[in-house]
Amino acid sequence: MRSGKLFIFVCLALLGVMSAGSLYGQNVLDRIVAIVDKDIILESEVAQGAYLLAMQMGIDLVKQPKEAAKLREATIENLINQKVLLLQAEKDTINADEKQVDAYLQQQMQSIIQQLGGEDKVEEYFGMTLSRVRRTYREQIEQNLRIAAVRDKKLATISVTRREVEEFFATHKDSIGKIKETVDISHILIEPKPGEEAKKAALAKIKALRERVLNGEDFATLAKQYSDDPGSAARGGDLGFMSRGEFVKEFEETAFNLKPGEVSDIVQTEFGYHIIKLEERRGEKIRARHILVAVKPSKEDEIRAAQKIKEIYNELKNGADFYELVKKYSDDKSTRDDKGHLGTFEVDQLRETAKEFIFALNGVQPGSYSEPVRTKYGFHILKLNRREEPRELSLDKDWDRIEKMALEYKRQKEFQKYINELKKNVYIEIKKS
Repeated sequence: MRSGKLFIFVCLALLGVMSAGSLYGQNVLDRIVAIVDKDIILESEVAQGAYLLAMQMGIDLVKQPKEAAKLREATIENLINQKVLLLQAEKDTINADEKQVDAYLQQQMQSIIQQLGGEDKVEEYFGMTLSRVRRTYREQIEQNLRIAAVRDKKLATISVTRREVEEFFATHKDSIGKIKETVDISHILIEPKPGEEAKKAALAKIKALRERVLNGEDFATLAKQYSDDPGSAARGGDLGFMSRGEFVKEFEETAFNLKPGEVSDIVQTEFGYHIIKLEERRGEKIRARHILVAVKPSKEDEIRAAQKIKEIYNELKNGADFYELVKKYSDDKSTRDDKGHLGTFEVDQLRETAKEFIFALNGVQPGSYSEPVRTKYGFHILKLNRREEPRELSLDKDWDRIEKMALEYKRQKEFQKYINELKKNVYIEIKKS
């Protein structure tokens, strides 16, 4: 149980690793494509990056060789730029915030595990242990944060004038597209929470399993039969070799204090209750097994949450203020202090990611709220703050939006100039194919 929206690139890049490998051949020897200062860029990195760009742009690398060649060149340039910017981060002593890295790591891992259908599916997809996938994620997230910090430092003072915004719109009006149908929504969320009975049942189960281990039953066999960790259960709870920082805190503190062969007392984490067995220690790394018993909401807990959202809905119908109810009841900590505001979303996007919201908002007028709706996160009441029909952009109605586009466009141009200046002072060699 080791501890990922900012770097979608990282998530997609990692998803493309194995696919890129199979596309270019598993047994092809890697070669150096470019040298940047004392660092190198490998053919495998280029293949991976080109595959990612091809996925994003809908290009078939096999059937469109000319486009494939262009993507390869673009990928090499992107990788060189990244390494040049990391060199500048070193010079400016810019490091990534460890807490931020950990937060994005957890976010990304949860996303990829959910996308692929479990930790075991992640390992099967990548052909590597979950710990190695995590390390790859962590390295790329840390690099992206450092590059972002270099960019932010350089572009902090850049702004756009009214004339620049108007010129940007006149030049790019046809290419920036129309405004799609969007909704701005807030919500109240009630999560089904495990009650005391569910916690007692989980604790009793893990205690019984620990007793069986202490009485001589095989730890790995019990993990296969009873562990709620899908990523390790099939391997008898084996987590592979891990370093510090790859587990959640409570788990790590216990695991690293065990002696080989020793079984821990019960450990509680955000995932549930664990027992841990240390198999082996190699320097600063350990190989451990664990059995997890997750604390899951019971049917009674689900019913209790459903009843709670109905009561809140009745309060609204009786004239209660939506935002006061958000503050009082909502379980979404990330939006509770912002009046439950989830943001503005394209309707097409919601159809793919939260289709339940589309049905709930059907017929709801701006300023009003939906009936309770169930999603995988819990029970929601949605408030429709604003609905915008599809239309053409205009300076009068969309100044703030166009101003942001113009500012980002200017920043991108300035940042590319900055990178080109940095390159003049770095040794760069691109090897011929």
